[in-house]
Amino acid sequence: MKAAVLYGNGDIRYGDWETPACRPGTVKVHVRAAGICGSDVPRVLHNGAHFYPVVLGHEFSGDVVEVGTGVTNVKPGDTVSGAPLVPCMQCDDCQRGNFALCRQYSFIGSREQGSFAEYVVMPAQNAVRYAASIPYEQAAMFEPSTVAIHGVLQGDYRGGGTVAVLGCGTIGIFTAQWARIFGAKKLVVFDIDEGRLALARRMGADETVNTLEPDFMKKAMALTGGGGFDHVFETAGNPVTMRMAFALAANKARVCFIGTPHNDLTFTPSQWENMNRKEFYLTGCWMCYYAPFPGREWELTAHYFAMGELKFDPAFIFRTFPMSRVAEAFALYKDPAQVHGKIMLVNE
Repeated sequence: MKAAVLYGNGDIRYGDWETPACRPGTVKVHVRAAGICGSDVPRVLHNGAHFYPVVLGHEFSGDVVEVGTGVTNVKPGDTVSGAPLVPCMQCDDCQRGNFALCRQYSFIGSREQGSFAEYVVMPAQNAVRYAASIPYEQAAMFEPSTVAIHGVLQGDYRGGGTVAVLGCGTIGIFTAQWARIFGAKKLVVFDIDEGRLALARRMGADETVNTLEPDFMKKAMALTGGGGFDHVFETAGNPVTMRMAFALAANKARVCFIGTPHNDLTFTPSQWENMNRKEFYLTGCWMCYYAPFPGREWELTAHYFAMGELKFDPAFIFRTFPMSRVAEAFALYKDPAQVHGKIMLVNE
């Protein structure tokens, strides 16, 4: 088959690669669409791969073309997305159903061969069936949607109240949609990009706030009557927005950090004191895999995609490239400021 293979730092090439074999308990999928995740960028450009050569890619969708012996949950012809985590199923965390916390895990597209290829093989339990009416590009976004809803659930959100979502990346837009589906009283989304803020409004945000505006905090607090937000979801992993979350939180609020920071994060004593004085609850969010595997996050995404309530907008996707132009796609990330949304790779 053909695949996009990473041979070394910055050296990703499209060419011949051995077609993976379908083994007992696994399924072979013809990959139709695969998204480039933010975690793929340092793997390609900043010496971040676990080994070389490797086929990356863990956000994908396609058609089942073969199933191994013992497989009953899917059949050839089914449209599926792939849950990329492969937990050990033996450790204490796995035995408790907390698969995302497994320390002996494997992962499709980083620790084993992934979906930037014509075909990928994965355990049958990792294949998530979805309605064939859902476009492949939308179905390739199962994984970021599940990360978003896991953050919402981790923040113990049950509907009602005022909700702030910080960051308008793919996960931020999905987080906002889940808050809307679950019944936010008022949903406000924050970012610095007017195009992404416009997308947030199309996806259901009641209000948007551009944090480049000098008086944005005054405007934001006014939207809550001055009391702050009952639920705050930080999705950018940016030190600025992580500190901002503390300032926006209301008394007794729930704050969830979904974004992953890549720079040092510091708080002044007065900034940190927000948590003491407001007595808000702070939690984190890591991936999206829980019992029954891969987790209700995946089941809910399949359901709400099919119902049309979890919406897909063409603006989710910044650029689409054929898999053969993978090097050109990753070159755009040498200047991340020019990438506004998901880059999708498709097999021709």
